[in-house]
Amino acid sequence: MSEMTVKDFAAKVGRDVPRLLEQMKEAGLAHKSESDAVSEEDKRQLLDYLTKSHGGGGAGARNRITLTRKTRSRIKTGDRGKSIEVQVRKKRTYVKREDAQDDEQPAPEEETGPRQLVGDMADSQQAEAEREAEQARASAAEESAREAAAKVEAEKAQAEQAPAAPAEPEVPVPELDSEAPAPEDAPAPPKEGRPEPRRAAVKKASGKGGKKGRHEREDDDRGDREERRRGGKKAKRAERRGGRRGGTQGGGKHGFQKPTQPIVREVSIPESISVADLADKMSIKANEVIKTMFTMGAAVTINQTIDQDTAAIVVEEMGHKPKLVKDDALETEVLEAISYEGEEVTRDPVVTVMGHVDHGKTSLLDYIRKAKVATGEAGGITQHIGAYHVQGDQVKGNHGSGVTFLDTPGHAAFTAMRARGAKATDVVILVVAADDGVMPQTIEAVEHAKAAEVPLVVAVNKMDKPGADPDRVKNELSQHGVISEEWGGDTQFVHVSAHTGEGVEELLEAILLVSEVLELKAVPEAPGKGVVIESRLDKGRGPVATVLVQNGTLKKGDIVLAGLHYGRVRALTNELGKQVDEAGPGMPVEIQGLDGTPEAGDDFMAVADERKAREVANFRQGKYREVRLARQQKAKLENMFSQMGQEEAAKLNIVLKADVQGSLEAIRGALEELSTDEVQVSVVSSGVGGITGTDANLALASEAIVIGFNVRADAAAREIIEREGLELRYYSVIYQLIDDVKKAMSGMLEPEWKEEIVGVAEVRDVFRAPKIGAVAGCMVVEGNVYRNKKIRVLRDNVVIYEGELESLRRYKDDVQEVRNGMECGIGVKNYNDVQVGDKIEVFDQVKVERTL
Repeated sequence: MSEMTVKDFAAKVGRDVPRLLEQMKEAGLAHKSESDAVSEEDKRQLLDYLTKSHGGGGAGARNRITLTRKTRSRIKTGDRGKSIEVQVRKKRTYVKREDAQDDEQPAPEEETGPRQLVGDMADSQQAEAEREAEQARASAAEESAREAAAKVEAEKAQAEQAPAAPAEPEVPVPELDSEAPAPEDAPAPPKEGRPEPRRAAVKKASGKGGKKGRHEREDDDRGDREERRRGGKKAKRAERRGGRRGGTQGGGKHGFQKPTQPIVREVSIPESISVADLADKMSIKANEVIKTMFTMGAAVTINQTIDQDTAAIVVEEMGHKPKLVKDDALETEVLEAISYEGEEVTRDPVVTVMGHVDHGKTSLLDYIRKAKVATGEAGGITQHIGAYHVQGDQVKGNHGSGVTFLDTPGHAAFTAMRARGAKATDVVILVVAADDGVMPQTIEAVEHAKAAEVPLVVAVNKMDKPGADPDRVKNELSQHGVISEEWGGDTQFVHVSAHTGEGVEELLEAILLVSEVLELKAVPEAPGKGVVIESRLDKGRGPVATVLVQNGTLKKGDIVLAGLHYGRVRALTNELGKQVDEAGPGMPVEIQGLDGTPEAGDDFMAVADERKAREVANFRQGKYREVRLARQQKAKLENMFSQMGQEEAAKLNIVLKADVQGSLEAIRGALEELSTDEVQVSVVSSGVGGITGTDANLALASEAIVIGFNVRADAAAREIIEREGLELRYYSVIYQLIDDVKKAMSGMLEPEWKEEIVGVAEVRDVFRAPKIGAVAGCMVVEGNVYRNKKIRVLRDNVVIYEGELESLRRYKDDVQEVRNGMECGIGVKNYNDVQVGDKIEVFDQVKVERTL
């Protein structure tokens, strides 16, 4: 092995050069500078010197080691959280001896051949020096073992001769230089950082277990217990620290092992993902992903969102496997897990009543309910889209089944509600007044029914009136593709009267006939599913939704997913207002327990897992917010350039609250359609339920008017509205609300100024006055000429000057007005080029208020 210098040797063993030179001098070596060469012989001589100096010399020196331990801790005092530092120094000597083999003494401990270097030289792991000294130490260990055995025999013989226990021999405790290596035969320190108990160390040092006095034994026992207690506490603290850090295992060893080969992960990639989330899925730093994409020619930031295809390429580039996942994967999984298979049975038909305003839709349904509902107060579920169920045994010829009726509003603003009613139904009853004929909403209902591919049954109402003309209704409907069976078509026309009940039985029979042809089937054993008819926020019950079960059975306690909301069904209420435990196919019921009010027309379904239902609802809410935000941003970008250079339009802010979700949607849509280029209607907030203090504060901040549709303000809201002078309007009829908003918008329109000609004077002669200038002698040929109004001078019907009159005289008198057919003298202000034949036109500007 090549020689090294003192400096290199000091660096290898981790010691300072001056200290190493001092120890080498004490060992009898001639090294004086850091550049002197150190041979293997020099190393061996230095090691032997250090071994003898710290082991006490002799054969026993190789079996004894003394360790000095220094611990520091802090103890809190009671003085305002102050603490003091406590330093404890301990010195322990460990002796290894081999006892003689006999019946009375325990077997000698097996020699283990320690190889630990003490102090800082042991920490530097000076393996090279150990290998050089290994052979010499092996022979020395054998000689030491023979000497130790002979010494034990001698001590045993001496103990048999002396009956009294000899005084305990003093164990030499030499100082241990932390820089010196431990002797080869020195035993390793106890495991887990706990020193060997004092009694055991002394016992090993003396080579036997000598008898002690009672007080000495008690002191030793207390010392042992104290050592065990302290060691146990330290071990528990170390275990807790290791558990918290998650990085250590039993024996104080770190549990992490460096992987021997790259880890390939399967990375799930949604349709869009940020760079930070992609890096987190691959368990790498985001900077690595940014670098990789930069080398691929794409400069991105940590928060930038990338598409699914780009993310898949990046994942493959970094050695992982991409797994493309759709955003609605969880929703699809939940929906596909629901099974609707089972025995099909005939279900009740769902009939939607549609038509124009005041044609008698609700009146007809009221008559049917009064005549066919045997007991209980009718109309337990009376909403703006009403839902009613007629029991089957009360319907002529229905043999046990029933009919569910949905009543839709006829106002033009409720187009979306009528469209939803057509989609959720099996048969549409088109109510047309015999004395009024086909109207706009009648045509709209026909179009909705055709779009939903739902059969029509026409009920020609108000047949009891003198001016009823059913043939007119047939003729007008035939122009829109609805042809009566009498005229060779496929649509049944039934003449009815909601007032007298004429034709009601025939109408029900026609409905049942159409439903039999449709062969309506459902699986009652399946989980319930259907459509949300209406929803509202009840003060005492919370969110309440009126739903129509289209398939399966909805039971109390089911987990329901409805649009953006979910919840457990706490209560079911039927059309009579009574609590029921379940609702079968074709039944309308009210449900309680949702976490919000779903939109009218949303699908609902019963699911098995509440956690997954919550996740799907949260996902839908997130998508809804994204779509709404994107729509708002798109509108802003589209209008940005078109509005540049134009005056900002006036804005009418409205805080809208309604009783049910369907009415809220219809009113909000109708108000937003009123917006023009000059005045815009902005619904800053809308919701279902009463007007609260939050709504009033929002109206105050946005300078909005508060509108309540079939709702009222609570005490807190009324106090704010009265104190701040806000405008609050209550409505129960939608067209009154729309008319008042139109009037408010009309008041915000800029008025128009209309020019009105009030008189014309013809110049007959021109006079020159020294102080005034040219004075035109005129004849008023049209209207009147006024002194304080604006004029124009026309020559050959071309305007050559526009200004004001400086003087208007009749003879020598100044006058304010000259009537038609009279002569006058006119002086035009700042204009002297008036000629004979010119016409002076007097006009006025009239303010005209605008309306929508």
